[in-house]
Formats: sequence, structure tokens, C-alpha cells
Amino acid sequence: MLTIERSLVDRIVAHARADHPDEACGVIAGPIGSDRPVRFIEMVNAERSPTFYRFDSKEQLKVWNEMDDRDEEPVVIYHSHTATEAYPSRTDISYAQEPNAHYVLVSTREEDDVEFRSYRILDGEVTEEEVAIVDSYPVSAGA
Repeated sequence: MLTIERSLVDRIVAHARADHPDEACGVIAGPIGSDRPVRFIEMVNAERSPTFYRFDSKEQLKVWNEMDDRDEEPVVIYHSHTATEAYPSRTDISYAQEPNAHYVLVSTREEDDVEFRSYRILDGEVTEEEVAIVDSYPVSAGA
């Protein structure tokens, strides 16, 4: 299950709507092993396409190095679909290389409706997971 703060969901949706009709993409980093998305990183769709996304390789290297330096990992990798449902395409599945990441898809095909779904993608197998949207993360004991 993906637990994510409402403010992060709102930022993903806003990015997807702003980039429409092209697909939007980005990452939400979190502390290694925490499974807690915290730091929103909007990225550029190098393809600038309504049917395909790809991180710019230089930007991706910079972002992943920054996560390493901050002891973070990509907890959420998100992108939008502009004309289809929020379900991973064959290309999305083939590009899924982060075994611990939640792959979030947002469909912007309906102007007044938000379709926000999350998946685990491992070895080409797609498993949809529940999404719990919270106002804020609970403070852990001793924090």
C-alpha cells in the first residue's frame, strides 16, 4: 500500500494538468527504507509527448546522485497518461527499474475527474496497490 500526503497528490495532479497534453513525470524521494514519500521532484519529459515519457538522462543522473547524497531513494515514480486510463503501458513496464518504488499514474483524459492509481512493477509483473491519502504522516515515537 502507498501512503502519501494529500499535498503531494495535489502536486502530482497539478504537474500532470500543467503539462497536458504532454505526459508529465517526476519522482518523490524519501529516506532509504522508509517507504515514505517526502521530497517532490518535478522532472522534464524529454520526449515532450502526449503518449510517452522519458526522464532526461542528465537530469536523472543529477537527481539520483542527489538522492544518494541525501540517503534517499525514489519512493514514488510518477507520470501521467493524457488520453488513456492510469494503467502502465508495455513501455512503462519495460522501463520500471526501481524494485522498491511505487509507480503512480494519473490520467488527465477527463478534465474534471482525477484518476490516481499506484502499482508495484517487478520483473515485468504489474500489481495494483491501495492508495491511502493522508493529511500528514503520523509522527513516529521518539522522533
